[in-house]
Amino acid sequence: MKIKANLISGRTADQGAHLEAKTHKGYFDACAYCELNSADLERLGASEGDSLKVTTEFGEVVVFAKANEGNPDGLAFIPMGPWANAVLSPDTHGCGMPGFKGVPAEIEVTDEKPLEMKALMRKYLED
Repeated sequence: MKIKANLISGRTADQGAHLEAKTHKGYFDACAYCELNSADLERLGASEGDSLKVTTEFGEVVVFAKANEGNPDGLAFIPMGPWANAVLSPDTHGCGMPGFKGVPAEIEVTDEKPLEMKALMRKYLED
């Protein structure tokens, strides 16, 4: 089962607190997830902590599922960082920052596990 979602990204306090240690588990835990509301998680047959594959026209990434009841139906949030960058547009429109809002995405449950930072960077280099 796949759902369509409007993907957004942004900074979080937890993500910002771990910026200086991007290869450590704290940064991984703070960034390698996708928030959906419980209705969307239920439609996917997913629970918090399950692996989700997020696919956009720009790429795909595997992250953990996290519930956020503040998200309306069809809204997915991945904190700013390498996992979000894998599925956001690289076009900066001349300002040096890519667009972080409104990216159409498909999300599905997967048996794959999210890649840690170094493995994710190796994957970027290979693609």
